[in-house]
Amino acid sequence: MEYFRFENMDIWKDAIALSDRLFDYSDKAEEKRLFKFAEQLRSAVMSISNNIAEGSGSFSDKEFSSFLNIARRSVFECANILHIFLRRKIISQEEKNSIYPELISLSKRITNFRKSLNKKS
Repeated sequence: MEYFRFENMDIWKDAIALSDRLFDYSDKAEEKRLFKFAEQLRSAVMSISNNIAEGSGSFSDKEFSSFLNIARRSVFECANILHIFLRRKIISQEEKNSIYPELISLSKRITNFRKSLNKKS
């Protein structure tokens, strides 16, 4: 079976796994009828894996690097939204603390992959 390039990338796999957990947090926001909050988190977390996937189809490392930059910024957006979710009591401190290290790790790994692409160019 043939695969798309991104399907073999660990950062994409981790972004997909992260989206499963953050979608659960979005569901909690919806339960409180905070639909815009829920949608914002879903959009941000989907942007991570979407930009990794879309960038992997680029014809140049420079172009792929730009998509990785957007993916990394979306990680930061998710972190910010989690702060808001915590302040609004949508999630607990423990829930934020359990996923925060994954966001930080993914951000660093995207950065390192992006740097490796830039060295090739």
